[in-house]
Amino acid sequence: MQNELFNIPGYFYLGWLIPLFFGIVFGISYGIEKRRLGNGIWFSLFFYSFLTLLAMTILGTNNKWLIVISIALFVILLLVIGVVFALQAFLLLWNAWIVWKRESHTLANMLTLFLGIAILIAPFLTRLSTLYLPVPVATILNLFPAMVIFYVLFWFYNYLTMLFIYQFNHPRYKQDYLIVLGAGLLNGNEVSPLLGQRIDRALKFYHKQLAKTGRAPVIIFSGGQGGDETVPEGVAMRKYALAKGLPADHALAENQSKTTYQNMIFSKQLIDARGPVKPRVTFVTNGYHTFRAGMIARKAGLPANGIGAHTAKFFLPNAILREYIAIFVGNKRWHAVAVGLMLLLTLFMTWAEYHS
Repeated sequence: MQNELFNIPGYFYLGWLIPLFFGIVFGISYGIEKRRLGNGIWFSLFFYSFLTLLAMTILGTNNKWLIVISIALFVILLLVIGVVFALQAFLLLWNAWIVWKRESHTLANMLTLFLGIAILIAPFLTRLSTLYLPVPVATILNLFPAMVIFYVLFWFYNYLTMLFIYQFNHPRYKQDYLIVLGAGLLNGNEVSPLLGQRIDRALKFYHKQLAKTGRAPVIIFSGGQGGDETVPEGVAMRKYALAKGLPADHALAENQSKTTYQNMIFSKQLIDARGPVKPRVTFVTNGYHTFRAGMIARKAGLPANGIGAHTAKFFLPNAILREYIAIFVGNKRWHAVAVGLMLLLTLFMTWAEYHS
C-alpha cells in the first residue's frame, strides 16, 4: 500500500522462531541448573534476538504513533546509557568516596576507586604510547589490552545477567534446612548489621513456612572463628536468632568453616548426619553473594539454591566487582589460556600488518 511506511514481507515473521528457540534452551538449561554461568549467554541470545524481532514487528505494523513512541523510548534509553558510559569514571569515584566515608578502608572496599582512576588515565596512556613508542610496539600495547578488556567485560556482563536473574529465585515453603552463611563479627563477638540482615531474612522465611505449612525448617548458622573474633560466627549467629525467638531445637551452629566452600561442605555434613535422605535445602546470604555462593554449593555437591538479604545500595558496586573477580580467578586456567591466545593473535595481526 502506498501509505505504508515499511513493507515487511510475511516470511520475516518466521524469525520469531529464533528468540523462541533461544528462550526454550535457556528455560530448559536454567530449569535443570540455575547455578550455571553459561545460562547467561543463552538468555542474552534470547533477549537481544527478541528485541530485534520486536522492533521489526513494530515497524511492520505501520502504526505511526506506535513507531514514534517506540523510537522515542529507544532514543531515551540510548541517551541514558550514553550518559552513564560517559560519566562512568566519575560515578565510580563518587561511589568510592561514599564507601570511604561509611566503610572500612580495606582493599576490597576500594575497587571502584581503582577502576575509576584506571578509566580516567587509560586514554592518556594510549596517547603517550602512540606518540613515543615505535608503531608496532604501540599497536601491540593498545590492541592486546583492548582484547583483554573486551573479554573481561563480556564475562562481566554475563555474570551480571545471571546475578540479576538469580534474584528471582523463590524456593517453595517446604524446606528441610536453611543455611545462613557467616560474615565477620563486630568487636569479636557481635553480629554486624550485614550479617544480621542474613539472619533476619532466614527467620522471615522460617516463620512464613511455619505459618503456611505448619512445618518449620532447621536453620544452620555456618561460620568459624576468625583471628580477630572471640567466638565462632555460627555461635554468635545462633545466639542472635535465639534472642529473636527461634526455638533452640531448630537452630544448629556450624563453627568450623573459614570460607564459603567450607560453609557448604561442613553444613552438608551436618545435614547428612541428621537426614532426611534427600533434604530440601536453601542457603541465605546477601543478594550480591547469592549466585557465586550457588556456584560454590554446586561445587561442594550441595543441592541448594539461595535467597538474598537486602544490601545497602552504596555497597553494591564494590561487592559485585569483588564477587566477579572471585569467579573470574576461580576459572583462572581457562582465562589464562584465552588471554594467551589473544596475545598470540595480537602478535600475529601486528606482524601481518607491518610485514605485508
